[in-house]
Amino acid sequence: MIERVRAVLVTADDTMLVIRRTRPGIPEYWVLPGGGVEPGDESREAALHREIHEEIAGKADIIRLLHTMETDDERQLFYLARIATWSFDDRTGPEFSAEGRGEYALEEVPLTLEGLDGIDLRPEEFAHVLRGAVGAGGLGVEASL
Repeated sequence: MIERVRAVLVTADDTMLVIRRTRPGIPEYWVLPGGGVEPGDESREAALHREIHEEIAGKADIIRLLHTMETDDERQLFYLARIATWSFDDRTGPEFSAEGRGEYALEEVPLTLEGLDGIDLRPEEFAHVLRGAVGAGGLGVEASL
């Protein structure tokens, strides 16, 4: 089974970092930083740290697992994390140089219902879970600091 890890990366300004994807022939959409767990990764959390480093040259403090989605052949784990520094210019992930992959743009989005409603966050199932948590009073990031 393929495993993927992604993070809701909350900044000091209580925004979250998302990647706006623009691909030929497809309406733009947003995804959370993250990617596949590789055989050499010591843990899922180690894979998430590696992916955050590759995609945004950042370091994050993982707070907790928020949600898991599973199909017959794939499991996606969504974590809550705090991030203080990042640099999209210093990213090193192989996907950024792959031909035909389209554009990747890092954006900060307010971690509010209005902010979430302003983007097409994928996967849709997790976007719904995140909206529910934010609408119910937040993710509890403050209590974890």
